[in-house]
Amino acid sequence: MTEPIKADDIPVAFTPAGGWRDEMPPSVLAGCTEPLSADAPDLRGLWQAIAVESEGQPLPDHRLNKHVERVEQCGNRVVVTSEGIVHDMRADGTLENGVDDVAGPPNFDQRIRVAAVFSDGRLDLHPLGVVLGRPPMDTREVVNGEMIWHYGPFKVTLRRIDDPQA
Repeated sequence: MTEPIKADDIPVAFTPAGGWRDEMPPSVLAGCTEPLSADAPDLRGLWQAIAVESEGQPLPDHRLNKHVERVEQCGNRVVVTSEGIVHDMRADGTLENGVDDVAGPPNFDQRIRVAAVFSDGRLDLHPLGVVLGRPPMDTREVVNGEMIWHYGPFKVTLRRIDDPQA
């Protein structure tokens, strides 16, 4: 019988110096058999933006319309890989276990610290930590089969482009 592979058994991943280029790096949590935390929304998959808006206005020419991201999950661990970055985090509300990496392009030299937490069916990201009364800067949730990503002033709707049965 094969031993289960838990999120703790897999080393934390980081963005390579200068960000990854060309093809996405391999999956970080491949082979992890630990079930998702009870409070975790299932965001797993490869997602592509289909609409970007700000303040209710469509932004058809915004660069986020080309956004593609892979979300991996295992236990309370989440890895988001996109646009040169690999952000590996535990959704436990602490900075210690959150993202400790670099910002995305073009700021691969800018360090970020972000706490992650599952809340009301979402993944909420809080730069510099969770502060009571301060909303998250970044949220992801699945609504009617599409991922809704709120990122600062932007709302990005993404469609899953990989086979969920694979």
